Amino acid sequence: MVRLYGLLFVAQLVLAVAALISCLSADEGEIRALPRVAWVLIILFFPLVGGIAWFVAGRHDGHRPAGQWRAGNGFPESERPRQKAPDDDPEFLRSINAPTGDREMFERWEADLRRREENLRREKEDPPRG
Repeated sequence: MVRLYGLLFVAQLVLAVAALISCLSADEGEIRALPRVAWVLIILFFPLVGGIAWFVAGRHDGHRPAGQWRAGNGFPESERPRQKAPDDDPEFLRSINAPTGDREMFERWEADLRRREENLRREKEDPPRG
């Protein structure tokens, strides 16, 4: 009997959590009958009945008449101006070009590195005898 009560408790808890997540993530236009705050309180205070009531009566099925818009700012995603990432924006990339002094310093470091690598290769080929 204890196992049955435990299983019913877990089922009630899962239903309440699912209903709470569903209620909090629903758009304003998808909630029926009561305001969102009322649904959240009902689900929290009466988890079993509140969860069932939310899924039966609170959540709109998602079918809208053809002319009805969803809640939002009124612009479909395809018509919104898209922002470019900084590394895709040529104007931004031009603004961060390194000054010529940095490039010269970099070229000197590369030349010094090549010279040191060449010296190391020579030492490996001709080890000093002593």
